[in-house]
Amino acid sequence: MGFCTLMAGAESRDDGFALTVPDTWYQGRTAYGGFSAALAMETARIVGGAGLAPLRSAQVSFVGPLSGAVEARARVLRRGKNATWISAELTTEAGVATTASFVFMGPVESALHLNDRPMPAGVIPAEQAQPFAMRNSPSFMPYHFDVRFALPRSEEKRPELCWWVRLKDRVALDPMVEIVLVGDALPPGVLPLLNPGVPVSSMTWLINLLTPAPATRDGWWLLRVGGDYAENGCSSEVLEIWNADGEPIATGMQAVALFG
Repeated sequence: MGFCTLMAGAESRDDGFALTVPDTWYQGRTAYGGFSAALAMETARIVGGAGLAPLRSAQVSFVGPLSGAVEARARVLRRGKNATWISAELTTEAGVATTASFVFMGPVESALHLNDRPMPAGVIPAEQAQPFAMRNSPSFMPYHFDVRFALPRSEEKRPELCWWVRLKDRVALDPMVEIVLVGDALPPGVLPLLNPGVPVSSMTWLINLLTPAPATRDGWWLLRVGGDYAENGCSSEVLEIWNADGEPIATGMQAVALFG
């Protein structure tokens, strides 16, 4: 079930909605993190109302497993002249599963222009890149995403992953929601350095949108995630997203628990 179809069938609430997480959106015993974040964002957009400015920043905490029947609620924390802060919370019968804070902000005039984020060297264009085998992927991945390797294969193991990712069902999907759905699709960058089968779990996720109007060709986004720290079972990860033309779209950070 695509995200838009799922949202169309959600049960409305005064401050959000209720729905049941479909089997195809699971990653182990919990919903895929990008899906959870997108649900929280949709709640914020509903509560924010018509005329809400574009999303510029989101902070998400994956408190517990998100599964089964879910209630999504949000409230406006502050509505300024140009920016609106909204918090959202997803709960199950077990309690709070996901919390999030969003900043929606319109463009303002500024004399500062700093946006130098080139693609990694040697990136293979999406139309030439090789598809990624889904045999050992999380269960949600083959249902909802097309994935291709973005860099030539290397025998060197590095704490970095760089893939082309495309959402299969993106018709009528808001581009901001699409970026949130796609943005958490890669495993942690330190995965190549871990022993096979080591469990990992996202704890927090921060994403900043670098444009108020993300767009790309044929649905392809380039995602790079790199681990720059891993000690005592915790990894700090850096995320970057470009469109198919190499324009920077988003950046972020993630804290990941490593159980081995």
